[in-house]
Amino acid sequence: MRTYADNDYPANHKPDWRVIAGLWPYLMEFRGRVILAAGCLVIAKLATVATPIALKYIVDYLDASRSGNTVLWIPVVLVIGYGLLRFGGTLFNEVRDAVFARVAERAMRRVSLKVFEHLHARELAFHLDRKTGGLARDMERGSSGISFLLRFTLFNIVPTILEIVMVAGILLVAFRPAYVVAIIIAVVVYVVFSIKVTEWRTGFVRESNARDNASNARAIDSLLNYETVKYFNNETFEARTYDEDLEAWEQARLKNRLSLATLNAGQALIIGVALIVIMGMAVGDVASGAMTLGDFTMVNAYLIQLFIPLNALGFVYREIRQALVNVERLFSLLEQAPTVTDAPDAQPLAPDGAEVRFEHVGFAYRPDRPILRDIDFTIPAGHRVAVVGASGAGKSTLARLLFRFFDVDSGAITIDGEDIRHVTQDSLRRAIGVVPQDTVLFNDTLYSNLAYGRPGADRDDVYRAARLAHLDRFIESLPDGYETRVGERGLKLSGGEKQRVAIARVILKDPPLLILDEATSSLDSLSEQAILGALDEVSRSRTTLVIAHRLSTIRDADTILVMDQGEIVETGNHASLIRAGGLYSRLWHQQHEDTETDRPSASMEAVGPAPNRSQPK
Repeated sequence: MRTYADNDYPANHKPDWRVIAGLWPYLMEFRGRVILAAGCLVIAKLATVATPIALKYIVDYLDASRSGNTVLWIPVVLVIGYGLLRFGGTLFNEVRDAVFARVAERAMRRVSLKVFEHLHARELAFHLDRKTGGLARDMERGSSGISFLLRFTLFNIVPTILEIVMVAGILLVAFRPAYVVAIIIAVVVYVVFSIKVTEWRTGFVRESNARDNASNARAIDSLLNYETVKYFNNETFEARTYDEDLEAWEQARLKNRLSLATLNAGQALIIGVALIVIMGMAVGDVASGAMTLGDFTMVNAYLIQLFIPLNALGFVYREIRQALVNVERLFSLLEQAPTVTDAPDAQPLAPDGAEVRFEHVGFAYRPDRPILRDIDFTIPAGHRVAVVGASGAGKSTLARLLFRFFDVDSGAITIDGEDIRHVTQDSLRRAIGVVPQDTVLFNDTLYSNLAYGRPGADRDDVYRAARLAHLDRFIESLPDGYETRVGERGLKLSGGEKQRVAIARVILKDPPLLILDEATSSLDSLSEQAILGALDEVSRSRTTLVIAHRLSTIRDADTILVMDQGEIVETGNHASLIRAGGLYSRLWHQQHEDTETDRPSASMEAVGPAPNRSQPK
């Protein structure tokens, strides 16, 4: 199946009707319910088709009663039978819906969960490119589309076809074939017209949905970046851009509604002409004595019964087509396999000391721009290795590769001699704790965000982690303490407070291997020194990879790697690198001079080539 960016299909995209077959496994989970619902459907339809027959006999008996040769109880029984058939048709339809409800809702649940799990299994590159608003809408529409397809395909299209066949059979037996021919012609013309006009309308519907996705994605993106909008006084710009998207959506909706009016008017015309022709035939037959008044009433009732569900055919067909597209989009997400997967023979990682080895690693986010070139170094078990260098040198890429957000293009990364591509991703990531440079929190309580490091941890363990991260006094100063809500992405907390939450999470996770990606970058000097002490204590017996800009935070590292242009250009401890007088020494003296003159600490961008913002670090 061909896929499109952000799952946007062109307006002339034809839905794949084979999608319905993909729903079959979800029906089979409740096979008994499906069979029972189908049985109720048939019984309800039989009762519905039999109702006009009962009405015919009532009318004929009342017509005959004018001669005086009647029995009182016969019309009473016929009326009761007529009422029971009416009630039975409605009752079994409701029982059918109640029985099938579990099937449809469970199918929505199963597919939604499957897509959710699949999205979490996708590689980082997919999530860097995605548009969250549009993706959320596709998931929402796809889940609803599954329910719609199951209900309307089974309980609207199939029953309507069944009823047409039954009515045609009855009319063929009871009356002359001309009635059946007239009804079949009317139904065929009606169906063809509805399908053709609906095909024409589908482009407008799809355009409306695409515009809806675009406006929704824009709104969510703008609200998520609320502070940035405020920093640049761009509220008017954002509102204008959003209104442009809404204007396009408005125009698409207008075309949709006007085309719907055309469809409804055409359907009404076909039904009106069919009724005139068929009822005219019936009037002629009654006048000639070929039909009774009851027969006339029965024909009229059948026409009403047939055209009521057919009247919704255009809507149902269009919605089924759109539901097919929505479900197709949902299934297309599942068909896009993750690029980072477990090997068929992958085994759980059981780290023994967690020695990390980068063996001549090469990597590029894009083939035309290499990021890492022949990176070769070892982090002995329990040692701390720091990586410094200009932005764009590839420092954070080392952490992403070790965590296996991406796979290396050449070489290998091993932990205790095992290639990380040959162990399960779950066990690998359980063994690694990460304190990122930019910590994003869930819109929940402080306690929940802390406990996320190890769901199910004892409260005492959570409190201990907060204490080690020097977060306990801050939390105790809050009116709601640990139950304080942090807001969307943690915006109610300062950068330093969010960083401490990240550190506390890793302490709670208690992994054998740590990655500190500028873990103190958002802290003031006093807090930094306090947390560095906590991190020193936590990482003392753990293998640790430290990525840093401020060289003062890594001077005690066992080994320091200096990177430039994707290569390791210097290696050693702080003292030896200072004596060597190379790039590290220049960076150190630059930052030291800036500190002494009471200027902001020089960032790594102060030395080395200008960073390329088009690629992740």
